[in-house]
Amino acid sequence: MHADHRPTGPGPTSDRQSDHTPQSRRTVLKGGASALAAGAMLPGATVVHGAGEEARPKPVSATAEHCLFIWLGGGAAQIDTWDPKTRGDAAAGKPGSYYDSVPTAIAGAEVCEHLQRSAPLLDRAALLRTVNHNVIDEHAAAVNRMHTGRPTSGTVVYPSLGSIVSSELGSGGEGVPRYVVMGYPNLTRGPGFLGARHGYIYLTETSAGPAGLKRPPGINASRQQRRNEILARLRQDYLKRNPNDEKIRAWAEISEEALKLAGPEFMQVFQLEQEPDDLRQSYGSEFGQRCLLARRLIERGVRFVEVSHNLNFVNGTGWDTHNQGQLKQHLLIDELDRAFSTLLIDLEQKKLLDRTLIVIATEFGRPAKFDAGGGRGHQSAAFSTVLAGGGLKTGQVIGQTDDLAAEIVSRPVSVPDLFATILAAMKIDPARELYAGTRPVPVTDGGQPIGELFS
Repeated sequence: MHADHRPTGPGPTSDRQSDHTPQSRRTVLKGGASALAAGAMLPGATVVHGAGEEARPKPVSATAEHCLFIWLGGGAAQIDTWDPKTRGDAAAGKPGSYYDSVPTAIAGAEVCEHLQRSAPLLDRAALLRTVNHNVIDEHAAAVNRMHTGRPTSGTVVYPSLGSIVSSELGSGGEGVPRYVVMGYPNLTRGPGFLGARHGYIYLTETSAGPAGLKRPPGINASRQQRRNEILARLRQDYLKRNPNDEKIRAWAEISEEALKLAGPEFMQVFQLEQEPDDLRQSYGSEFGQRCLLARRLIERGVRFVEVSHNLNFVNGTGWDTHNQGQLKQHLLIDELDRAFSTLLIDLEQKKLLDRTLIVIATEFGRPAKFDAGGGRGHQSAAFSTVLAGGGLKTGQVIGQTDDLAAEIVSRPVSVPDLFATILAAMKIDPARELYAGTRPVPVTDGGQPIGELFS
């Protein structure tokens, strides 16, 4: 690929993946990305050159104000996505990647062929190939580790990353929530000792707002207003008599915030039909529509949005690709590729990419060996996470694994290090302490930011 013909949108990387649609959204997005890439370089900025890539200016330091956390629940195989190796053969029992690979905008780095739309855009991302922890067979424990940054404790319920961001940065706009989850509402996403005010708003549909914010059938606006006034008087009366009840005070604040969120101004964010049809189609499936909604939420000021991608188990198992789930894993990868590539360009066109840190994470990876059913087991000794945007020094690979993506060869990245990096990218001091009551708790479990990602 010649440097003068740098792909800037989710377009083809080979004749096999050509796009024959005239004036497709990808074509439109390319022009906008090229214009942005030609912008003036900031003083002191560095330039990262990718394989056959035109230099792209980088901000001098992390600038993230929001985080979009894409969760691949079930354990995505790093060897079949972001860290491909020599092709294996499940039928012959030969370990290796299930798919061929394609080159990327990062010099010398390849990814799975089903990530062909994202591959030419990875100068906007960093591939962390050596994330690791020690939880192998417990999905729930591994999910907790990747959401709180720590092992579970018998004495402290630790807050999730989203709740930490909510606590440290507050709301990014008037009348909008700090933290939204489009996924599974469980303890690992919760606020822990930070308290209910730093919990999340939970969404089940992209076409409508949170069910808990809607008026019940038969309750008109005036009747709802009377109910709100009565409830407010009851709260005030209780808190006058119990001024030290912080739990009730927190719930009162949340209820008042919820009433604001139920208003027509914020609820407009869920009207995806306001977006151009070709953009919506470019995002793809329901998962893609969630990513589009996440962008709209971030535009309104939401600090942290988690979007889960294991919907409907289109391959039979989701990312937990034991046995037959491996056979149609490419359907999941393709959905991820379509949504992620469109999201990158969409955010960039709206000048939000350097203000938004995108994280693609999973609870653990998969071994190169195939199981008896042709699928893969679990592996936590080395797996991949992707960071994009956020003002980081992107266009690079952090860490190297061996020929089977099974062991770390260089530059291990612990989960606390990953958390410290995300927090530092959002200008939150990864060395600060939070408090569980009077007990000081470091915000990370001894993590250090990945220095290569910062100017």
